Amino acid sequence: MTQKRILWIDDEINQLRAHIKFLEKRGYKVLVASSASDGIDLVRISPPDVVLLDEMMPGMDGISAIEKIRHIDRNIPIIMVTKSEEENLMEEAIGQQIADYIVKPVNPLQILTSLKKLFESERIVAEKLTRNYTQEYQKVYEKLSPRMTPDNWLEIADWLTDWDLLFDQRPDLALNETHQTFRKEVNTEFAKYIIDNYTDWIHKNPAERPTLSVDIFRKYVLPHIKVGKNVMFVVIDCMRYDQWMVVEPLLSDYYNIQTDLYFSILPSATPYARNSLFAGLFPSELQKAYPKIWNRGQSDPSSHNRYEHELMDRQLDRLGIELPGDSKYIKVLDPEEGESLVRRLNSFITAPLSAVVVNFLDILAHSRAASDILRELSADEKGYRAVMKAWFTQSALFEALKQSRNRDDLVIVITTDHGSTIGKKGIKAYGKRDTSTNLRYKYGDNLNVDPRGGILIKDPQKWKLPTFGITTNYIIAKEDYYLVYPTNFNEYERHYKNSILHGGISIEEMVIPVTTMTT
Repeated sequence: MTQKRILWIDDEINQLRAHIKFLEKRGYKVLVASSASDGIDLVRISPPDVVLLDEMMPGMDGISAIEKIRHIDRNIPIIMVTKSEEENLMEEAIGQQIADYIVKPVNPLQILTSLKKLFESERIVAEKLTRNYTQEYQKVYEKLSPRMTPDNWLEIADWLTDWDLLFDQRPDLALNETHQTFRKEVNTEFAKYIIDNYTDWIHKNPAERPTLSVDIFRKYVLPHIKVGKNVMFVVIDCMRYDQWMVVEPLLSDYYNIQTDLYFSILPSATPYARNSLFAGLFPSELQKAYPKIWNRGQSDPSSHNRYEHELMDRQLDRLGIELPGDSKYIKVLDPEEGESLVRRLNSFITAPLSAVVVNFLDILAHSRAASDILRELSADEKGYRAVMKAWFTQSALFEALKQSRNRDDLVIVITTDHGSTIGKKGIKAYGKRDTSTNLRYKYGDNLNVDPRGGILIKDPQKWKLPTFGITTNYIIAKEDYYLVYPTNFNEYERHYKNSILHGGISIEEMVIPVTTMTT
């Protein structure tokens, strides 16, 4: 470490020689001045790395000296040394953006601690974080096995996200690349686990399986309705857990927040997962109960999510719940609909049940391929999180949530239908011309896929998926693969590389948050 230069300004500097020698033995170069004016002259000649400044001196006092030092160099850290612990003095000093303050009588160790915080805290924190990550990484790595439980996977997803957000704040740490490599290894094991266990989950009773999309309404919305609370059910389409965690702190001043994790159904895509969220039914059950949702088959996937309000009301009927008034529903696709939500907010928060679907992130994912600016802003997961936060802080949704606070009769449940992943590797998929066009899953007749990057589902009923003919097959990509036809494979692989995708098997797509907010 380069020797740091300290300027100590104190009218009793001759009485501090022992303290000065203490610092010099520990590698600091100490310059001295016995008055504020002399000290300011030294700052002007050669700015030090830090100023130790006595608050009470004859002539110019410390607070006045700070202002003059700031005119010379606004970035010099200043540590105030004072005899007084009066609150107003401390507030004035802090208002001058001092780095720290020490109360007399001065202890050399106090000064050393303050200097270490100033000059070495980054190194000390980095070393500690590196040790912590290495130790925790080893424990997580040792957990990975086919014997893991669903809760183990949720814990690992939470751990990965905690470190993602920490690395966002500490780009200087050399571990980020290691972390991303480990995330890929974890996703490989996660895909194996889901392929081995998912069909068992979906054929079990709700009490015997992990929480899935079909369980959210019954488990997180219904209990509040039963005790007479109004519930606003917010679904932010295509939201990852890490994205939610960067905006959750913005709401913590307004609400008591409890966030849990659960698993999206497969395919982790809007026509399947979001309908199941509102209906409480798996896709094959939905096709049987409400054939109109799928009656347009593969020709118009956007039509599949036109009935969410009806599905929610039908689920209430199946659960034997009669609301004291009508439920409400709004889908926010653009700023005008966002403004409508805020304008009509009172009708939503006073309704016994209201649903708000917000499509910003899904629109971003689909629009990104056509926009160089969007691709640059969301080039990786860190950028994607930043875009989510920037949007949320300016969104009509955030405004609506802030305006809904302080209502004891209201509970807000926020979740998503699925997350997303960034496609890194193309894998060959085979199908006819009428096969669906999605890059993370496809359905059609006589499909096939390279097993390194995806799974072939020949029996949709076993996976509780809808069928559109006698030989309907599905292929679902796993990890960070995306599906490309063999014709012009290299061209299309390059074209779709680094796209934001959903519908497949990965922690980022399938492990998603559900948050309950109360006042």
